Amino acid sequence: MAELVFFSGTMDSGKSTLALQMDHNHRARGRRGLIFSKLDRAGEDRLSSRLGLSTAAHEVHDDLDFWDTVVGHATSGLPVDYLICDEAQFYSAEQVEQLARIVDEMGVDVFAFGITADFRTQLFPGSRRLIELADKVQVLQVEALCWCGRRATHNARVVNGAMVVEGEQVVVGDTQPGGEDLVEYEVLCRRHFMRRMNSAAARAASSSPDVLPFDLDLCPVPQA
Repeated sequence: MAELVFFSGTMDSGKSTLALQMDHNHRARGRRGLIFSKLDRAGEDRLSSRLGLSTAAHEVHDDLDFWDTVVGHATSGLPVDYLICDEAQFYSAEQVEQLARIVDEMGVDVFAFGITADFRTQLFPGSRRLIELADKVQVLQVEALCWCGRRATHNARVVNGAMVVEGEQVVVGDTQPGGEDLVEYEVLCRRHFMRRMNSAAARAASSSPDVLPFDLDLCPVPQA
């Protein structure tokens, strides 16, 4: 039975690496698949991992129809056994519904990868619909770490070194929109996310003679 599986996790949890590995494993068994991604760090038509691995992919534009794309391949004599869908949080709810239809009516496995919530801790539309429709939702076991050493659970947007909680939901990291502000992302534990203390703020505070160590609210790392 084909399935729609959503692999979720924070940034730095290995989602894209797993997507590349799954594609490799399925192709090694003779299965035929299509790879999709949106707003990948390496540019259009790519699926890339922070480990340096990458492959060609179909870019998911707002007007892309997954159903028409897969049907087009099948009717052209190019059968499709599975789809790899990276950065799925950026897909529209309608596109996620198309993926579910592909699973149910064409028997094609769909493996979607993405983060669940944005820098404001609000669900992305694509992630919300995947949680609602997926046969399985699997949280990746590779733990990203906050600067304090605890498990990171939140994605923070950092503009010119300072954490922000307002702005457009989708802004690609490591960019300078308008040539002025540097936009980056950082994973934090919940405590430091709620206190708006990213790593740059922690370094600045720790170097101040007016700040005592416990004012940084360091989180003790659980002992094994």
